[in-house]
Amino acid sequence: MWFLLALLSAVFAAFTSILAKIGIEGVNSNLATAIRTVVVVIMAWLMVFLTGAQGGIGEIGKKSWIFLILSGLATGASWICYYKALQIGQASKVVPVDKFSIVITVILAFFLLGETVNIKTIIGVVLITAGTFVMIL
Repeated sequence: MWFLLALLSAVFAAFTSILAKIGIEGVNSNLATAIRTVVVVIMAWLMVFLTGAQGGIGEIGKKSWIFLILSGLATGASWICYYKALQIGQASKVVPVDKFSIVITVILAFFLLGETVNIKTIIGVVLITAGTFVMIL
């Protein structure tokens, strides 16, 4: 099930990039990011209420709050940079660089989370890195 959801995430992310590139034309990138964020917030809270998950708010611990807030700040910074890059660059070049986050995530997961890295992971990281640079040249 995780693979299907991850694949759907990739498909929606691809549409996000294309739709954003079309929609951001003539719009301030920060304003566009804010509009997108409002839509995401509404959609996320709708899912919370549809699934009845709102009761879990009181059970969230201090550590989780801190890291969820930090994650939100990182997401916001990412989206602001992404929309500005998308506004001034080609989607076919911006998106591969944005997806280089895969490589950065693997490295951070190794150092900060202690996740294991095997030869397949290293080969994948090298290929993604090479592919990213080939696509942007």
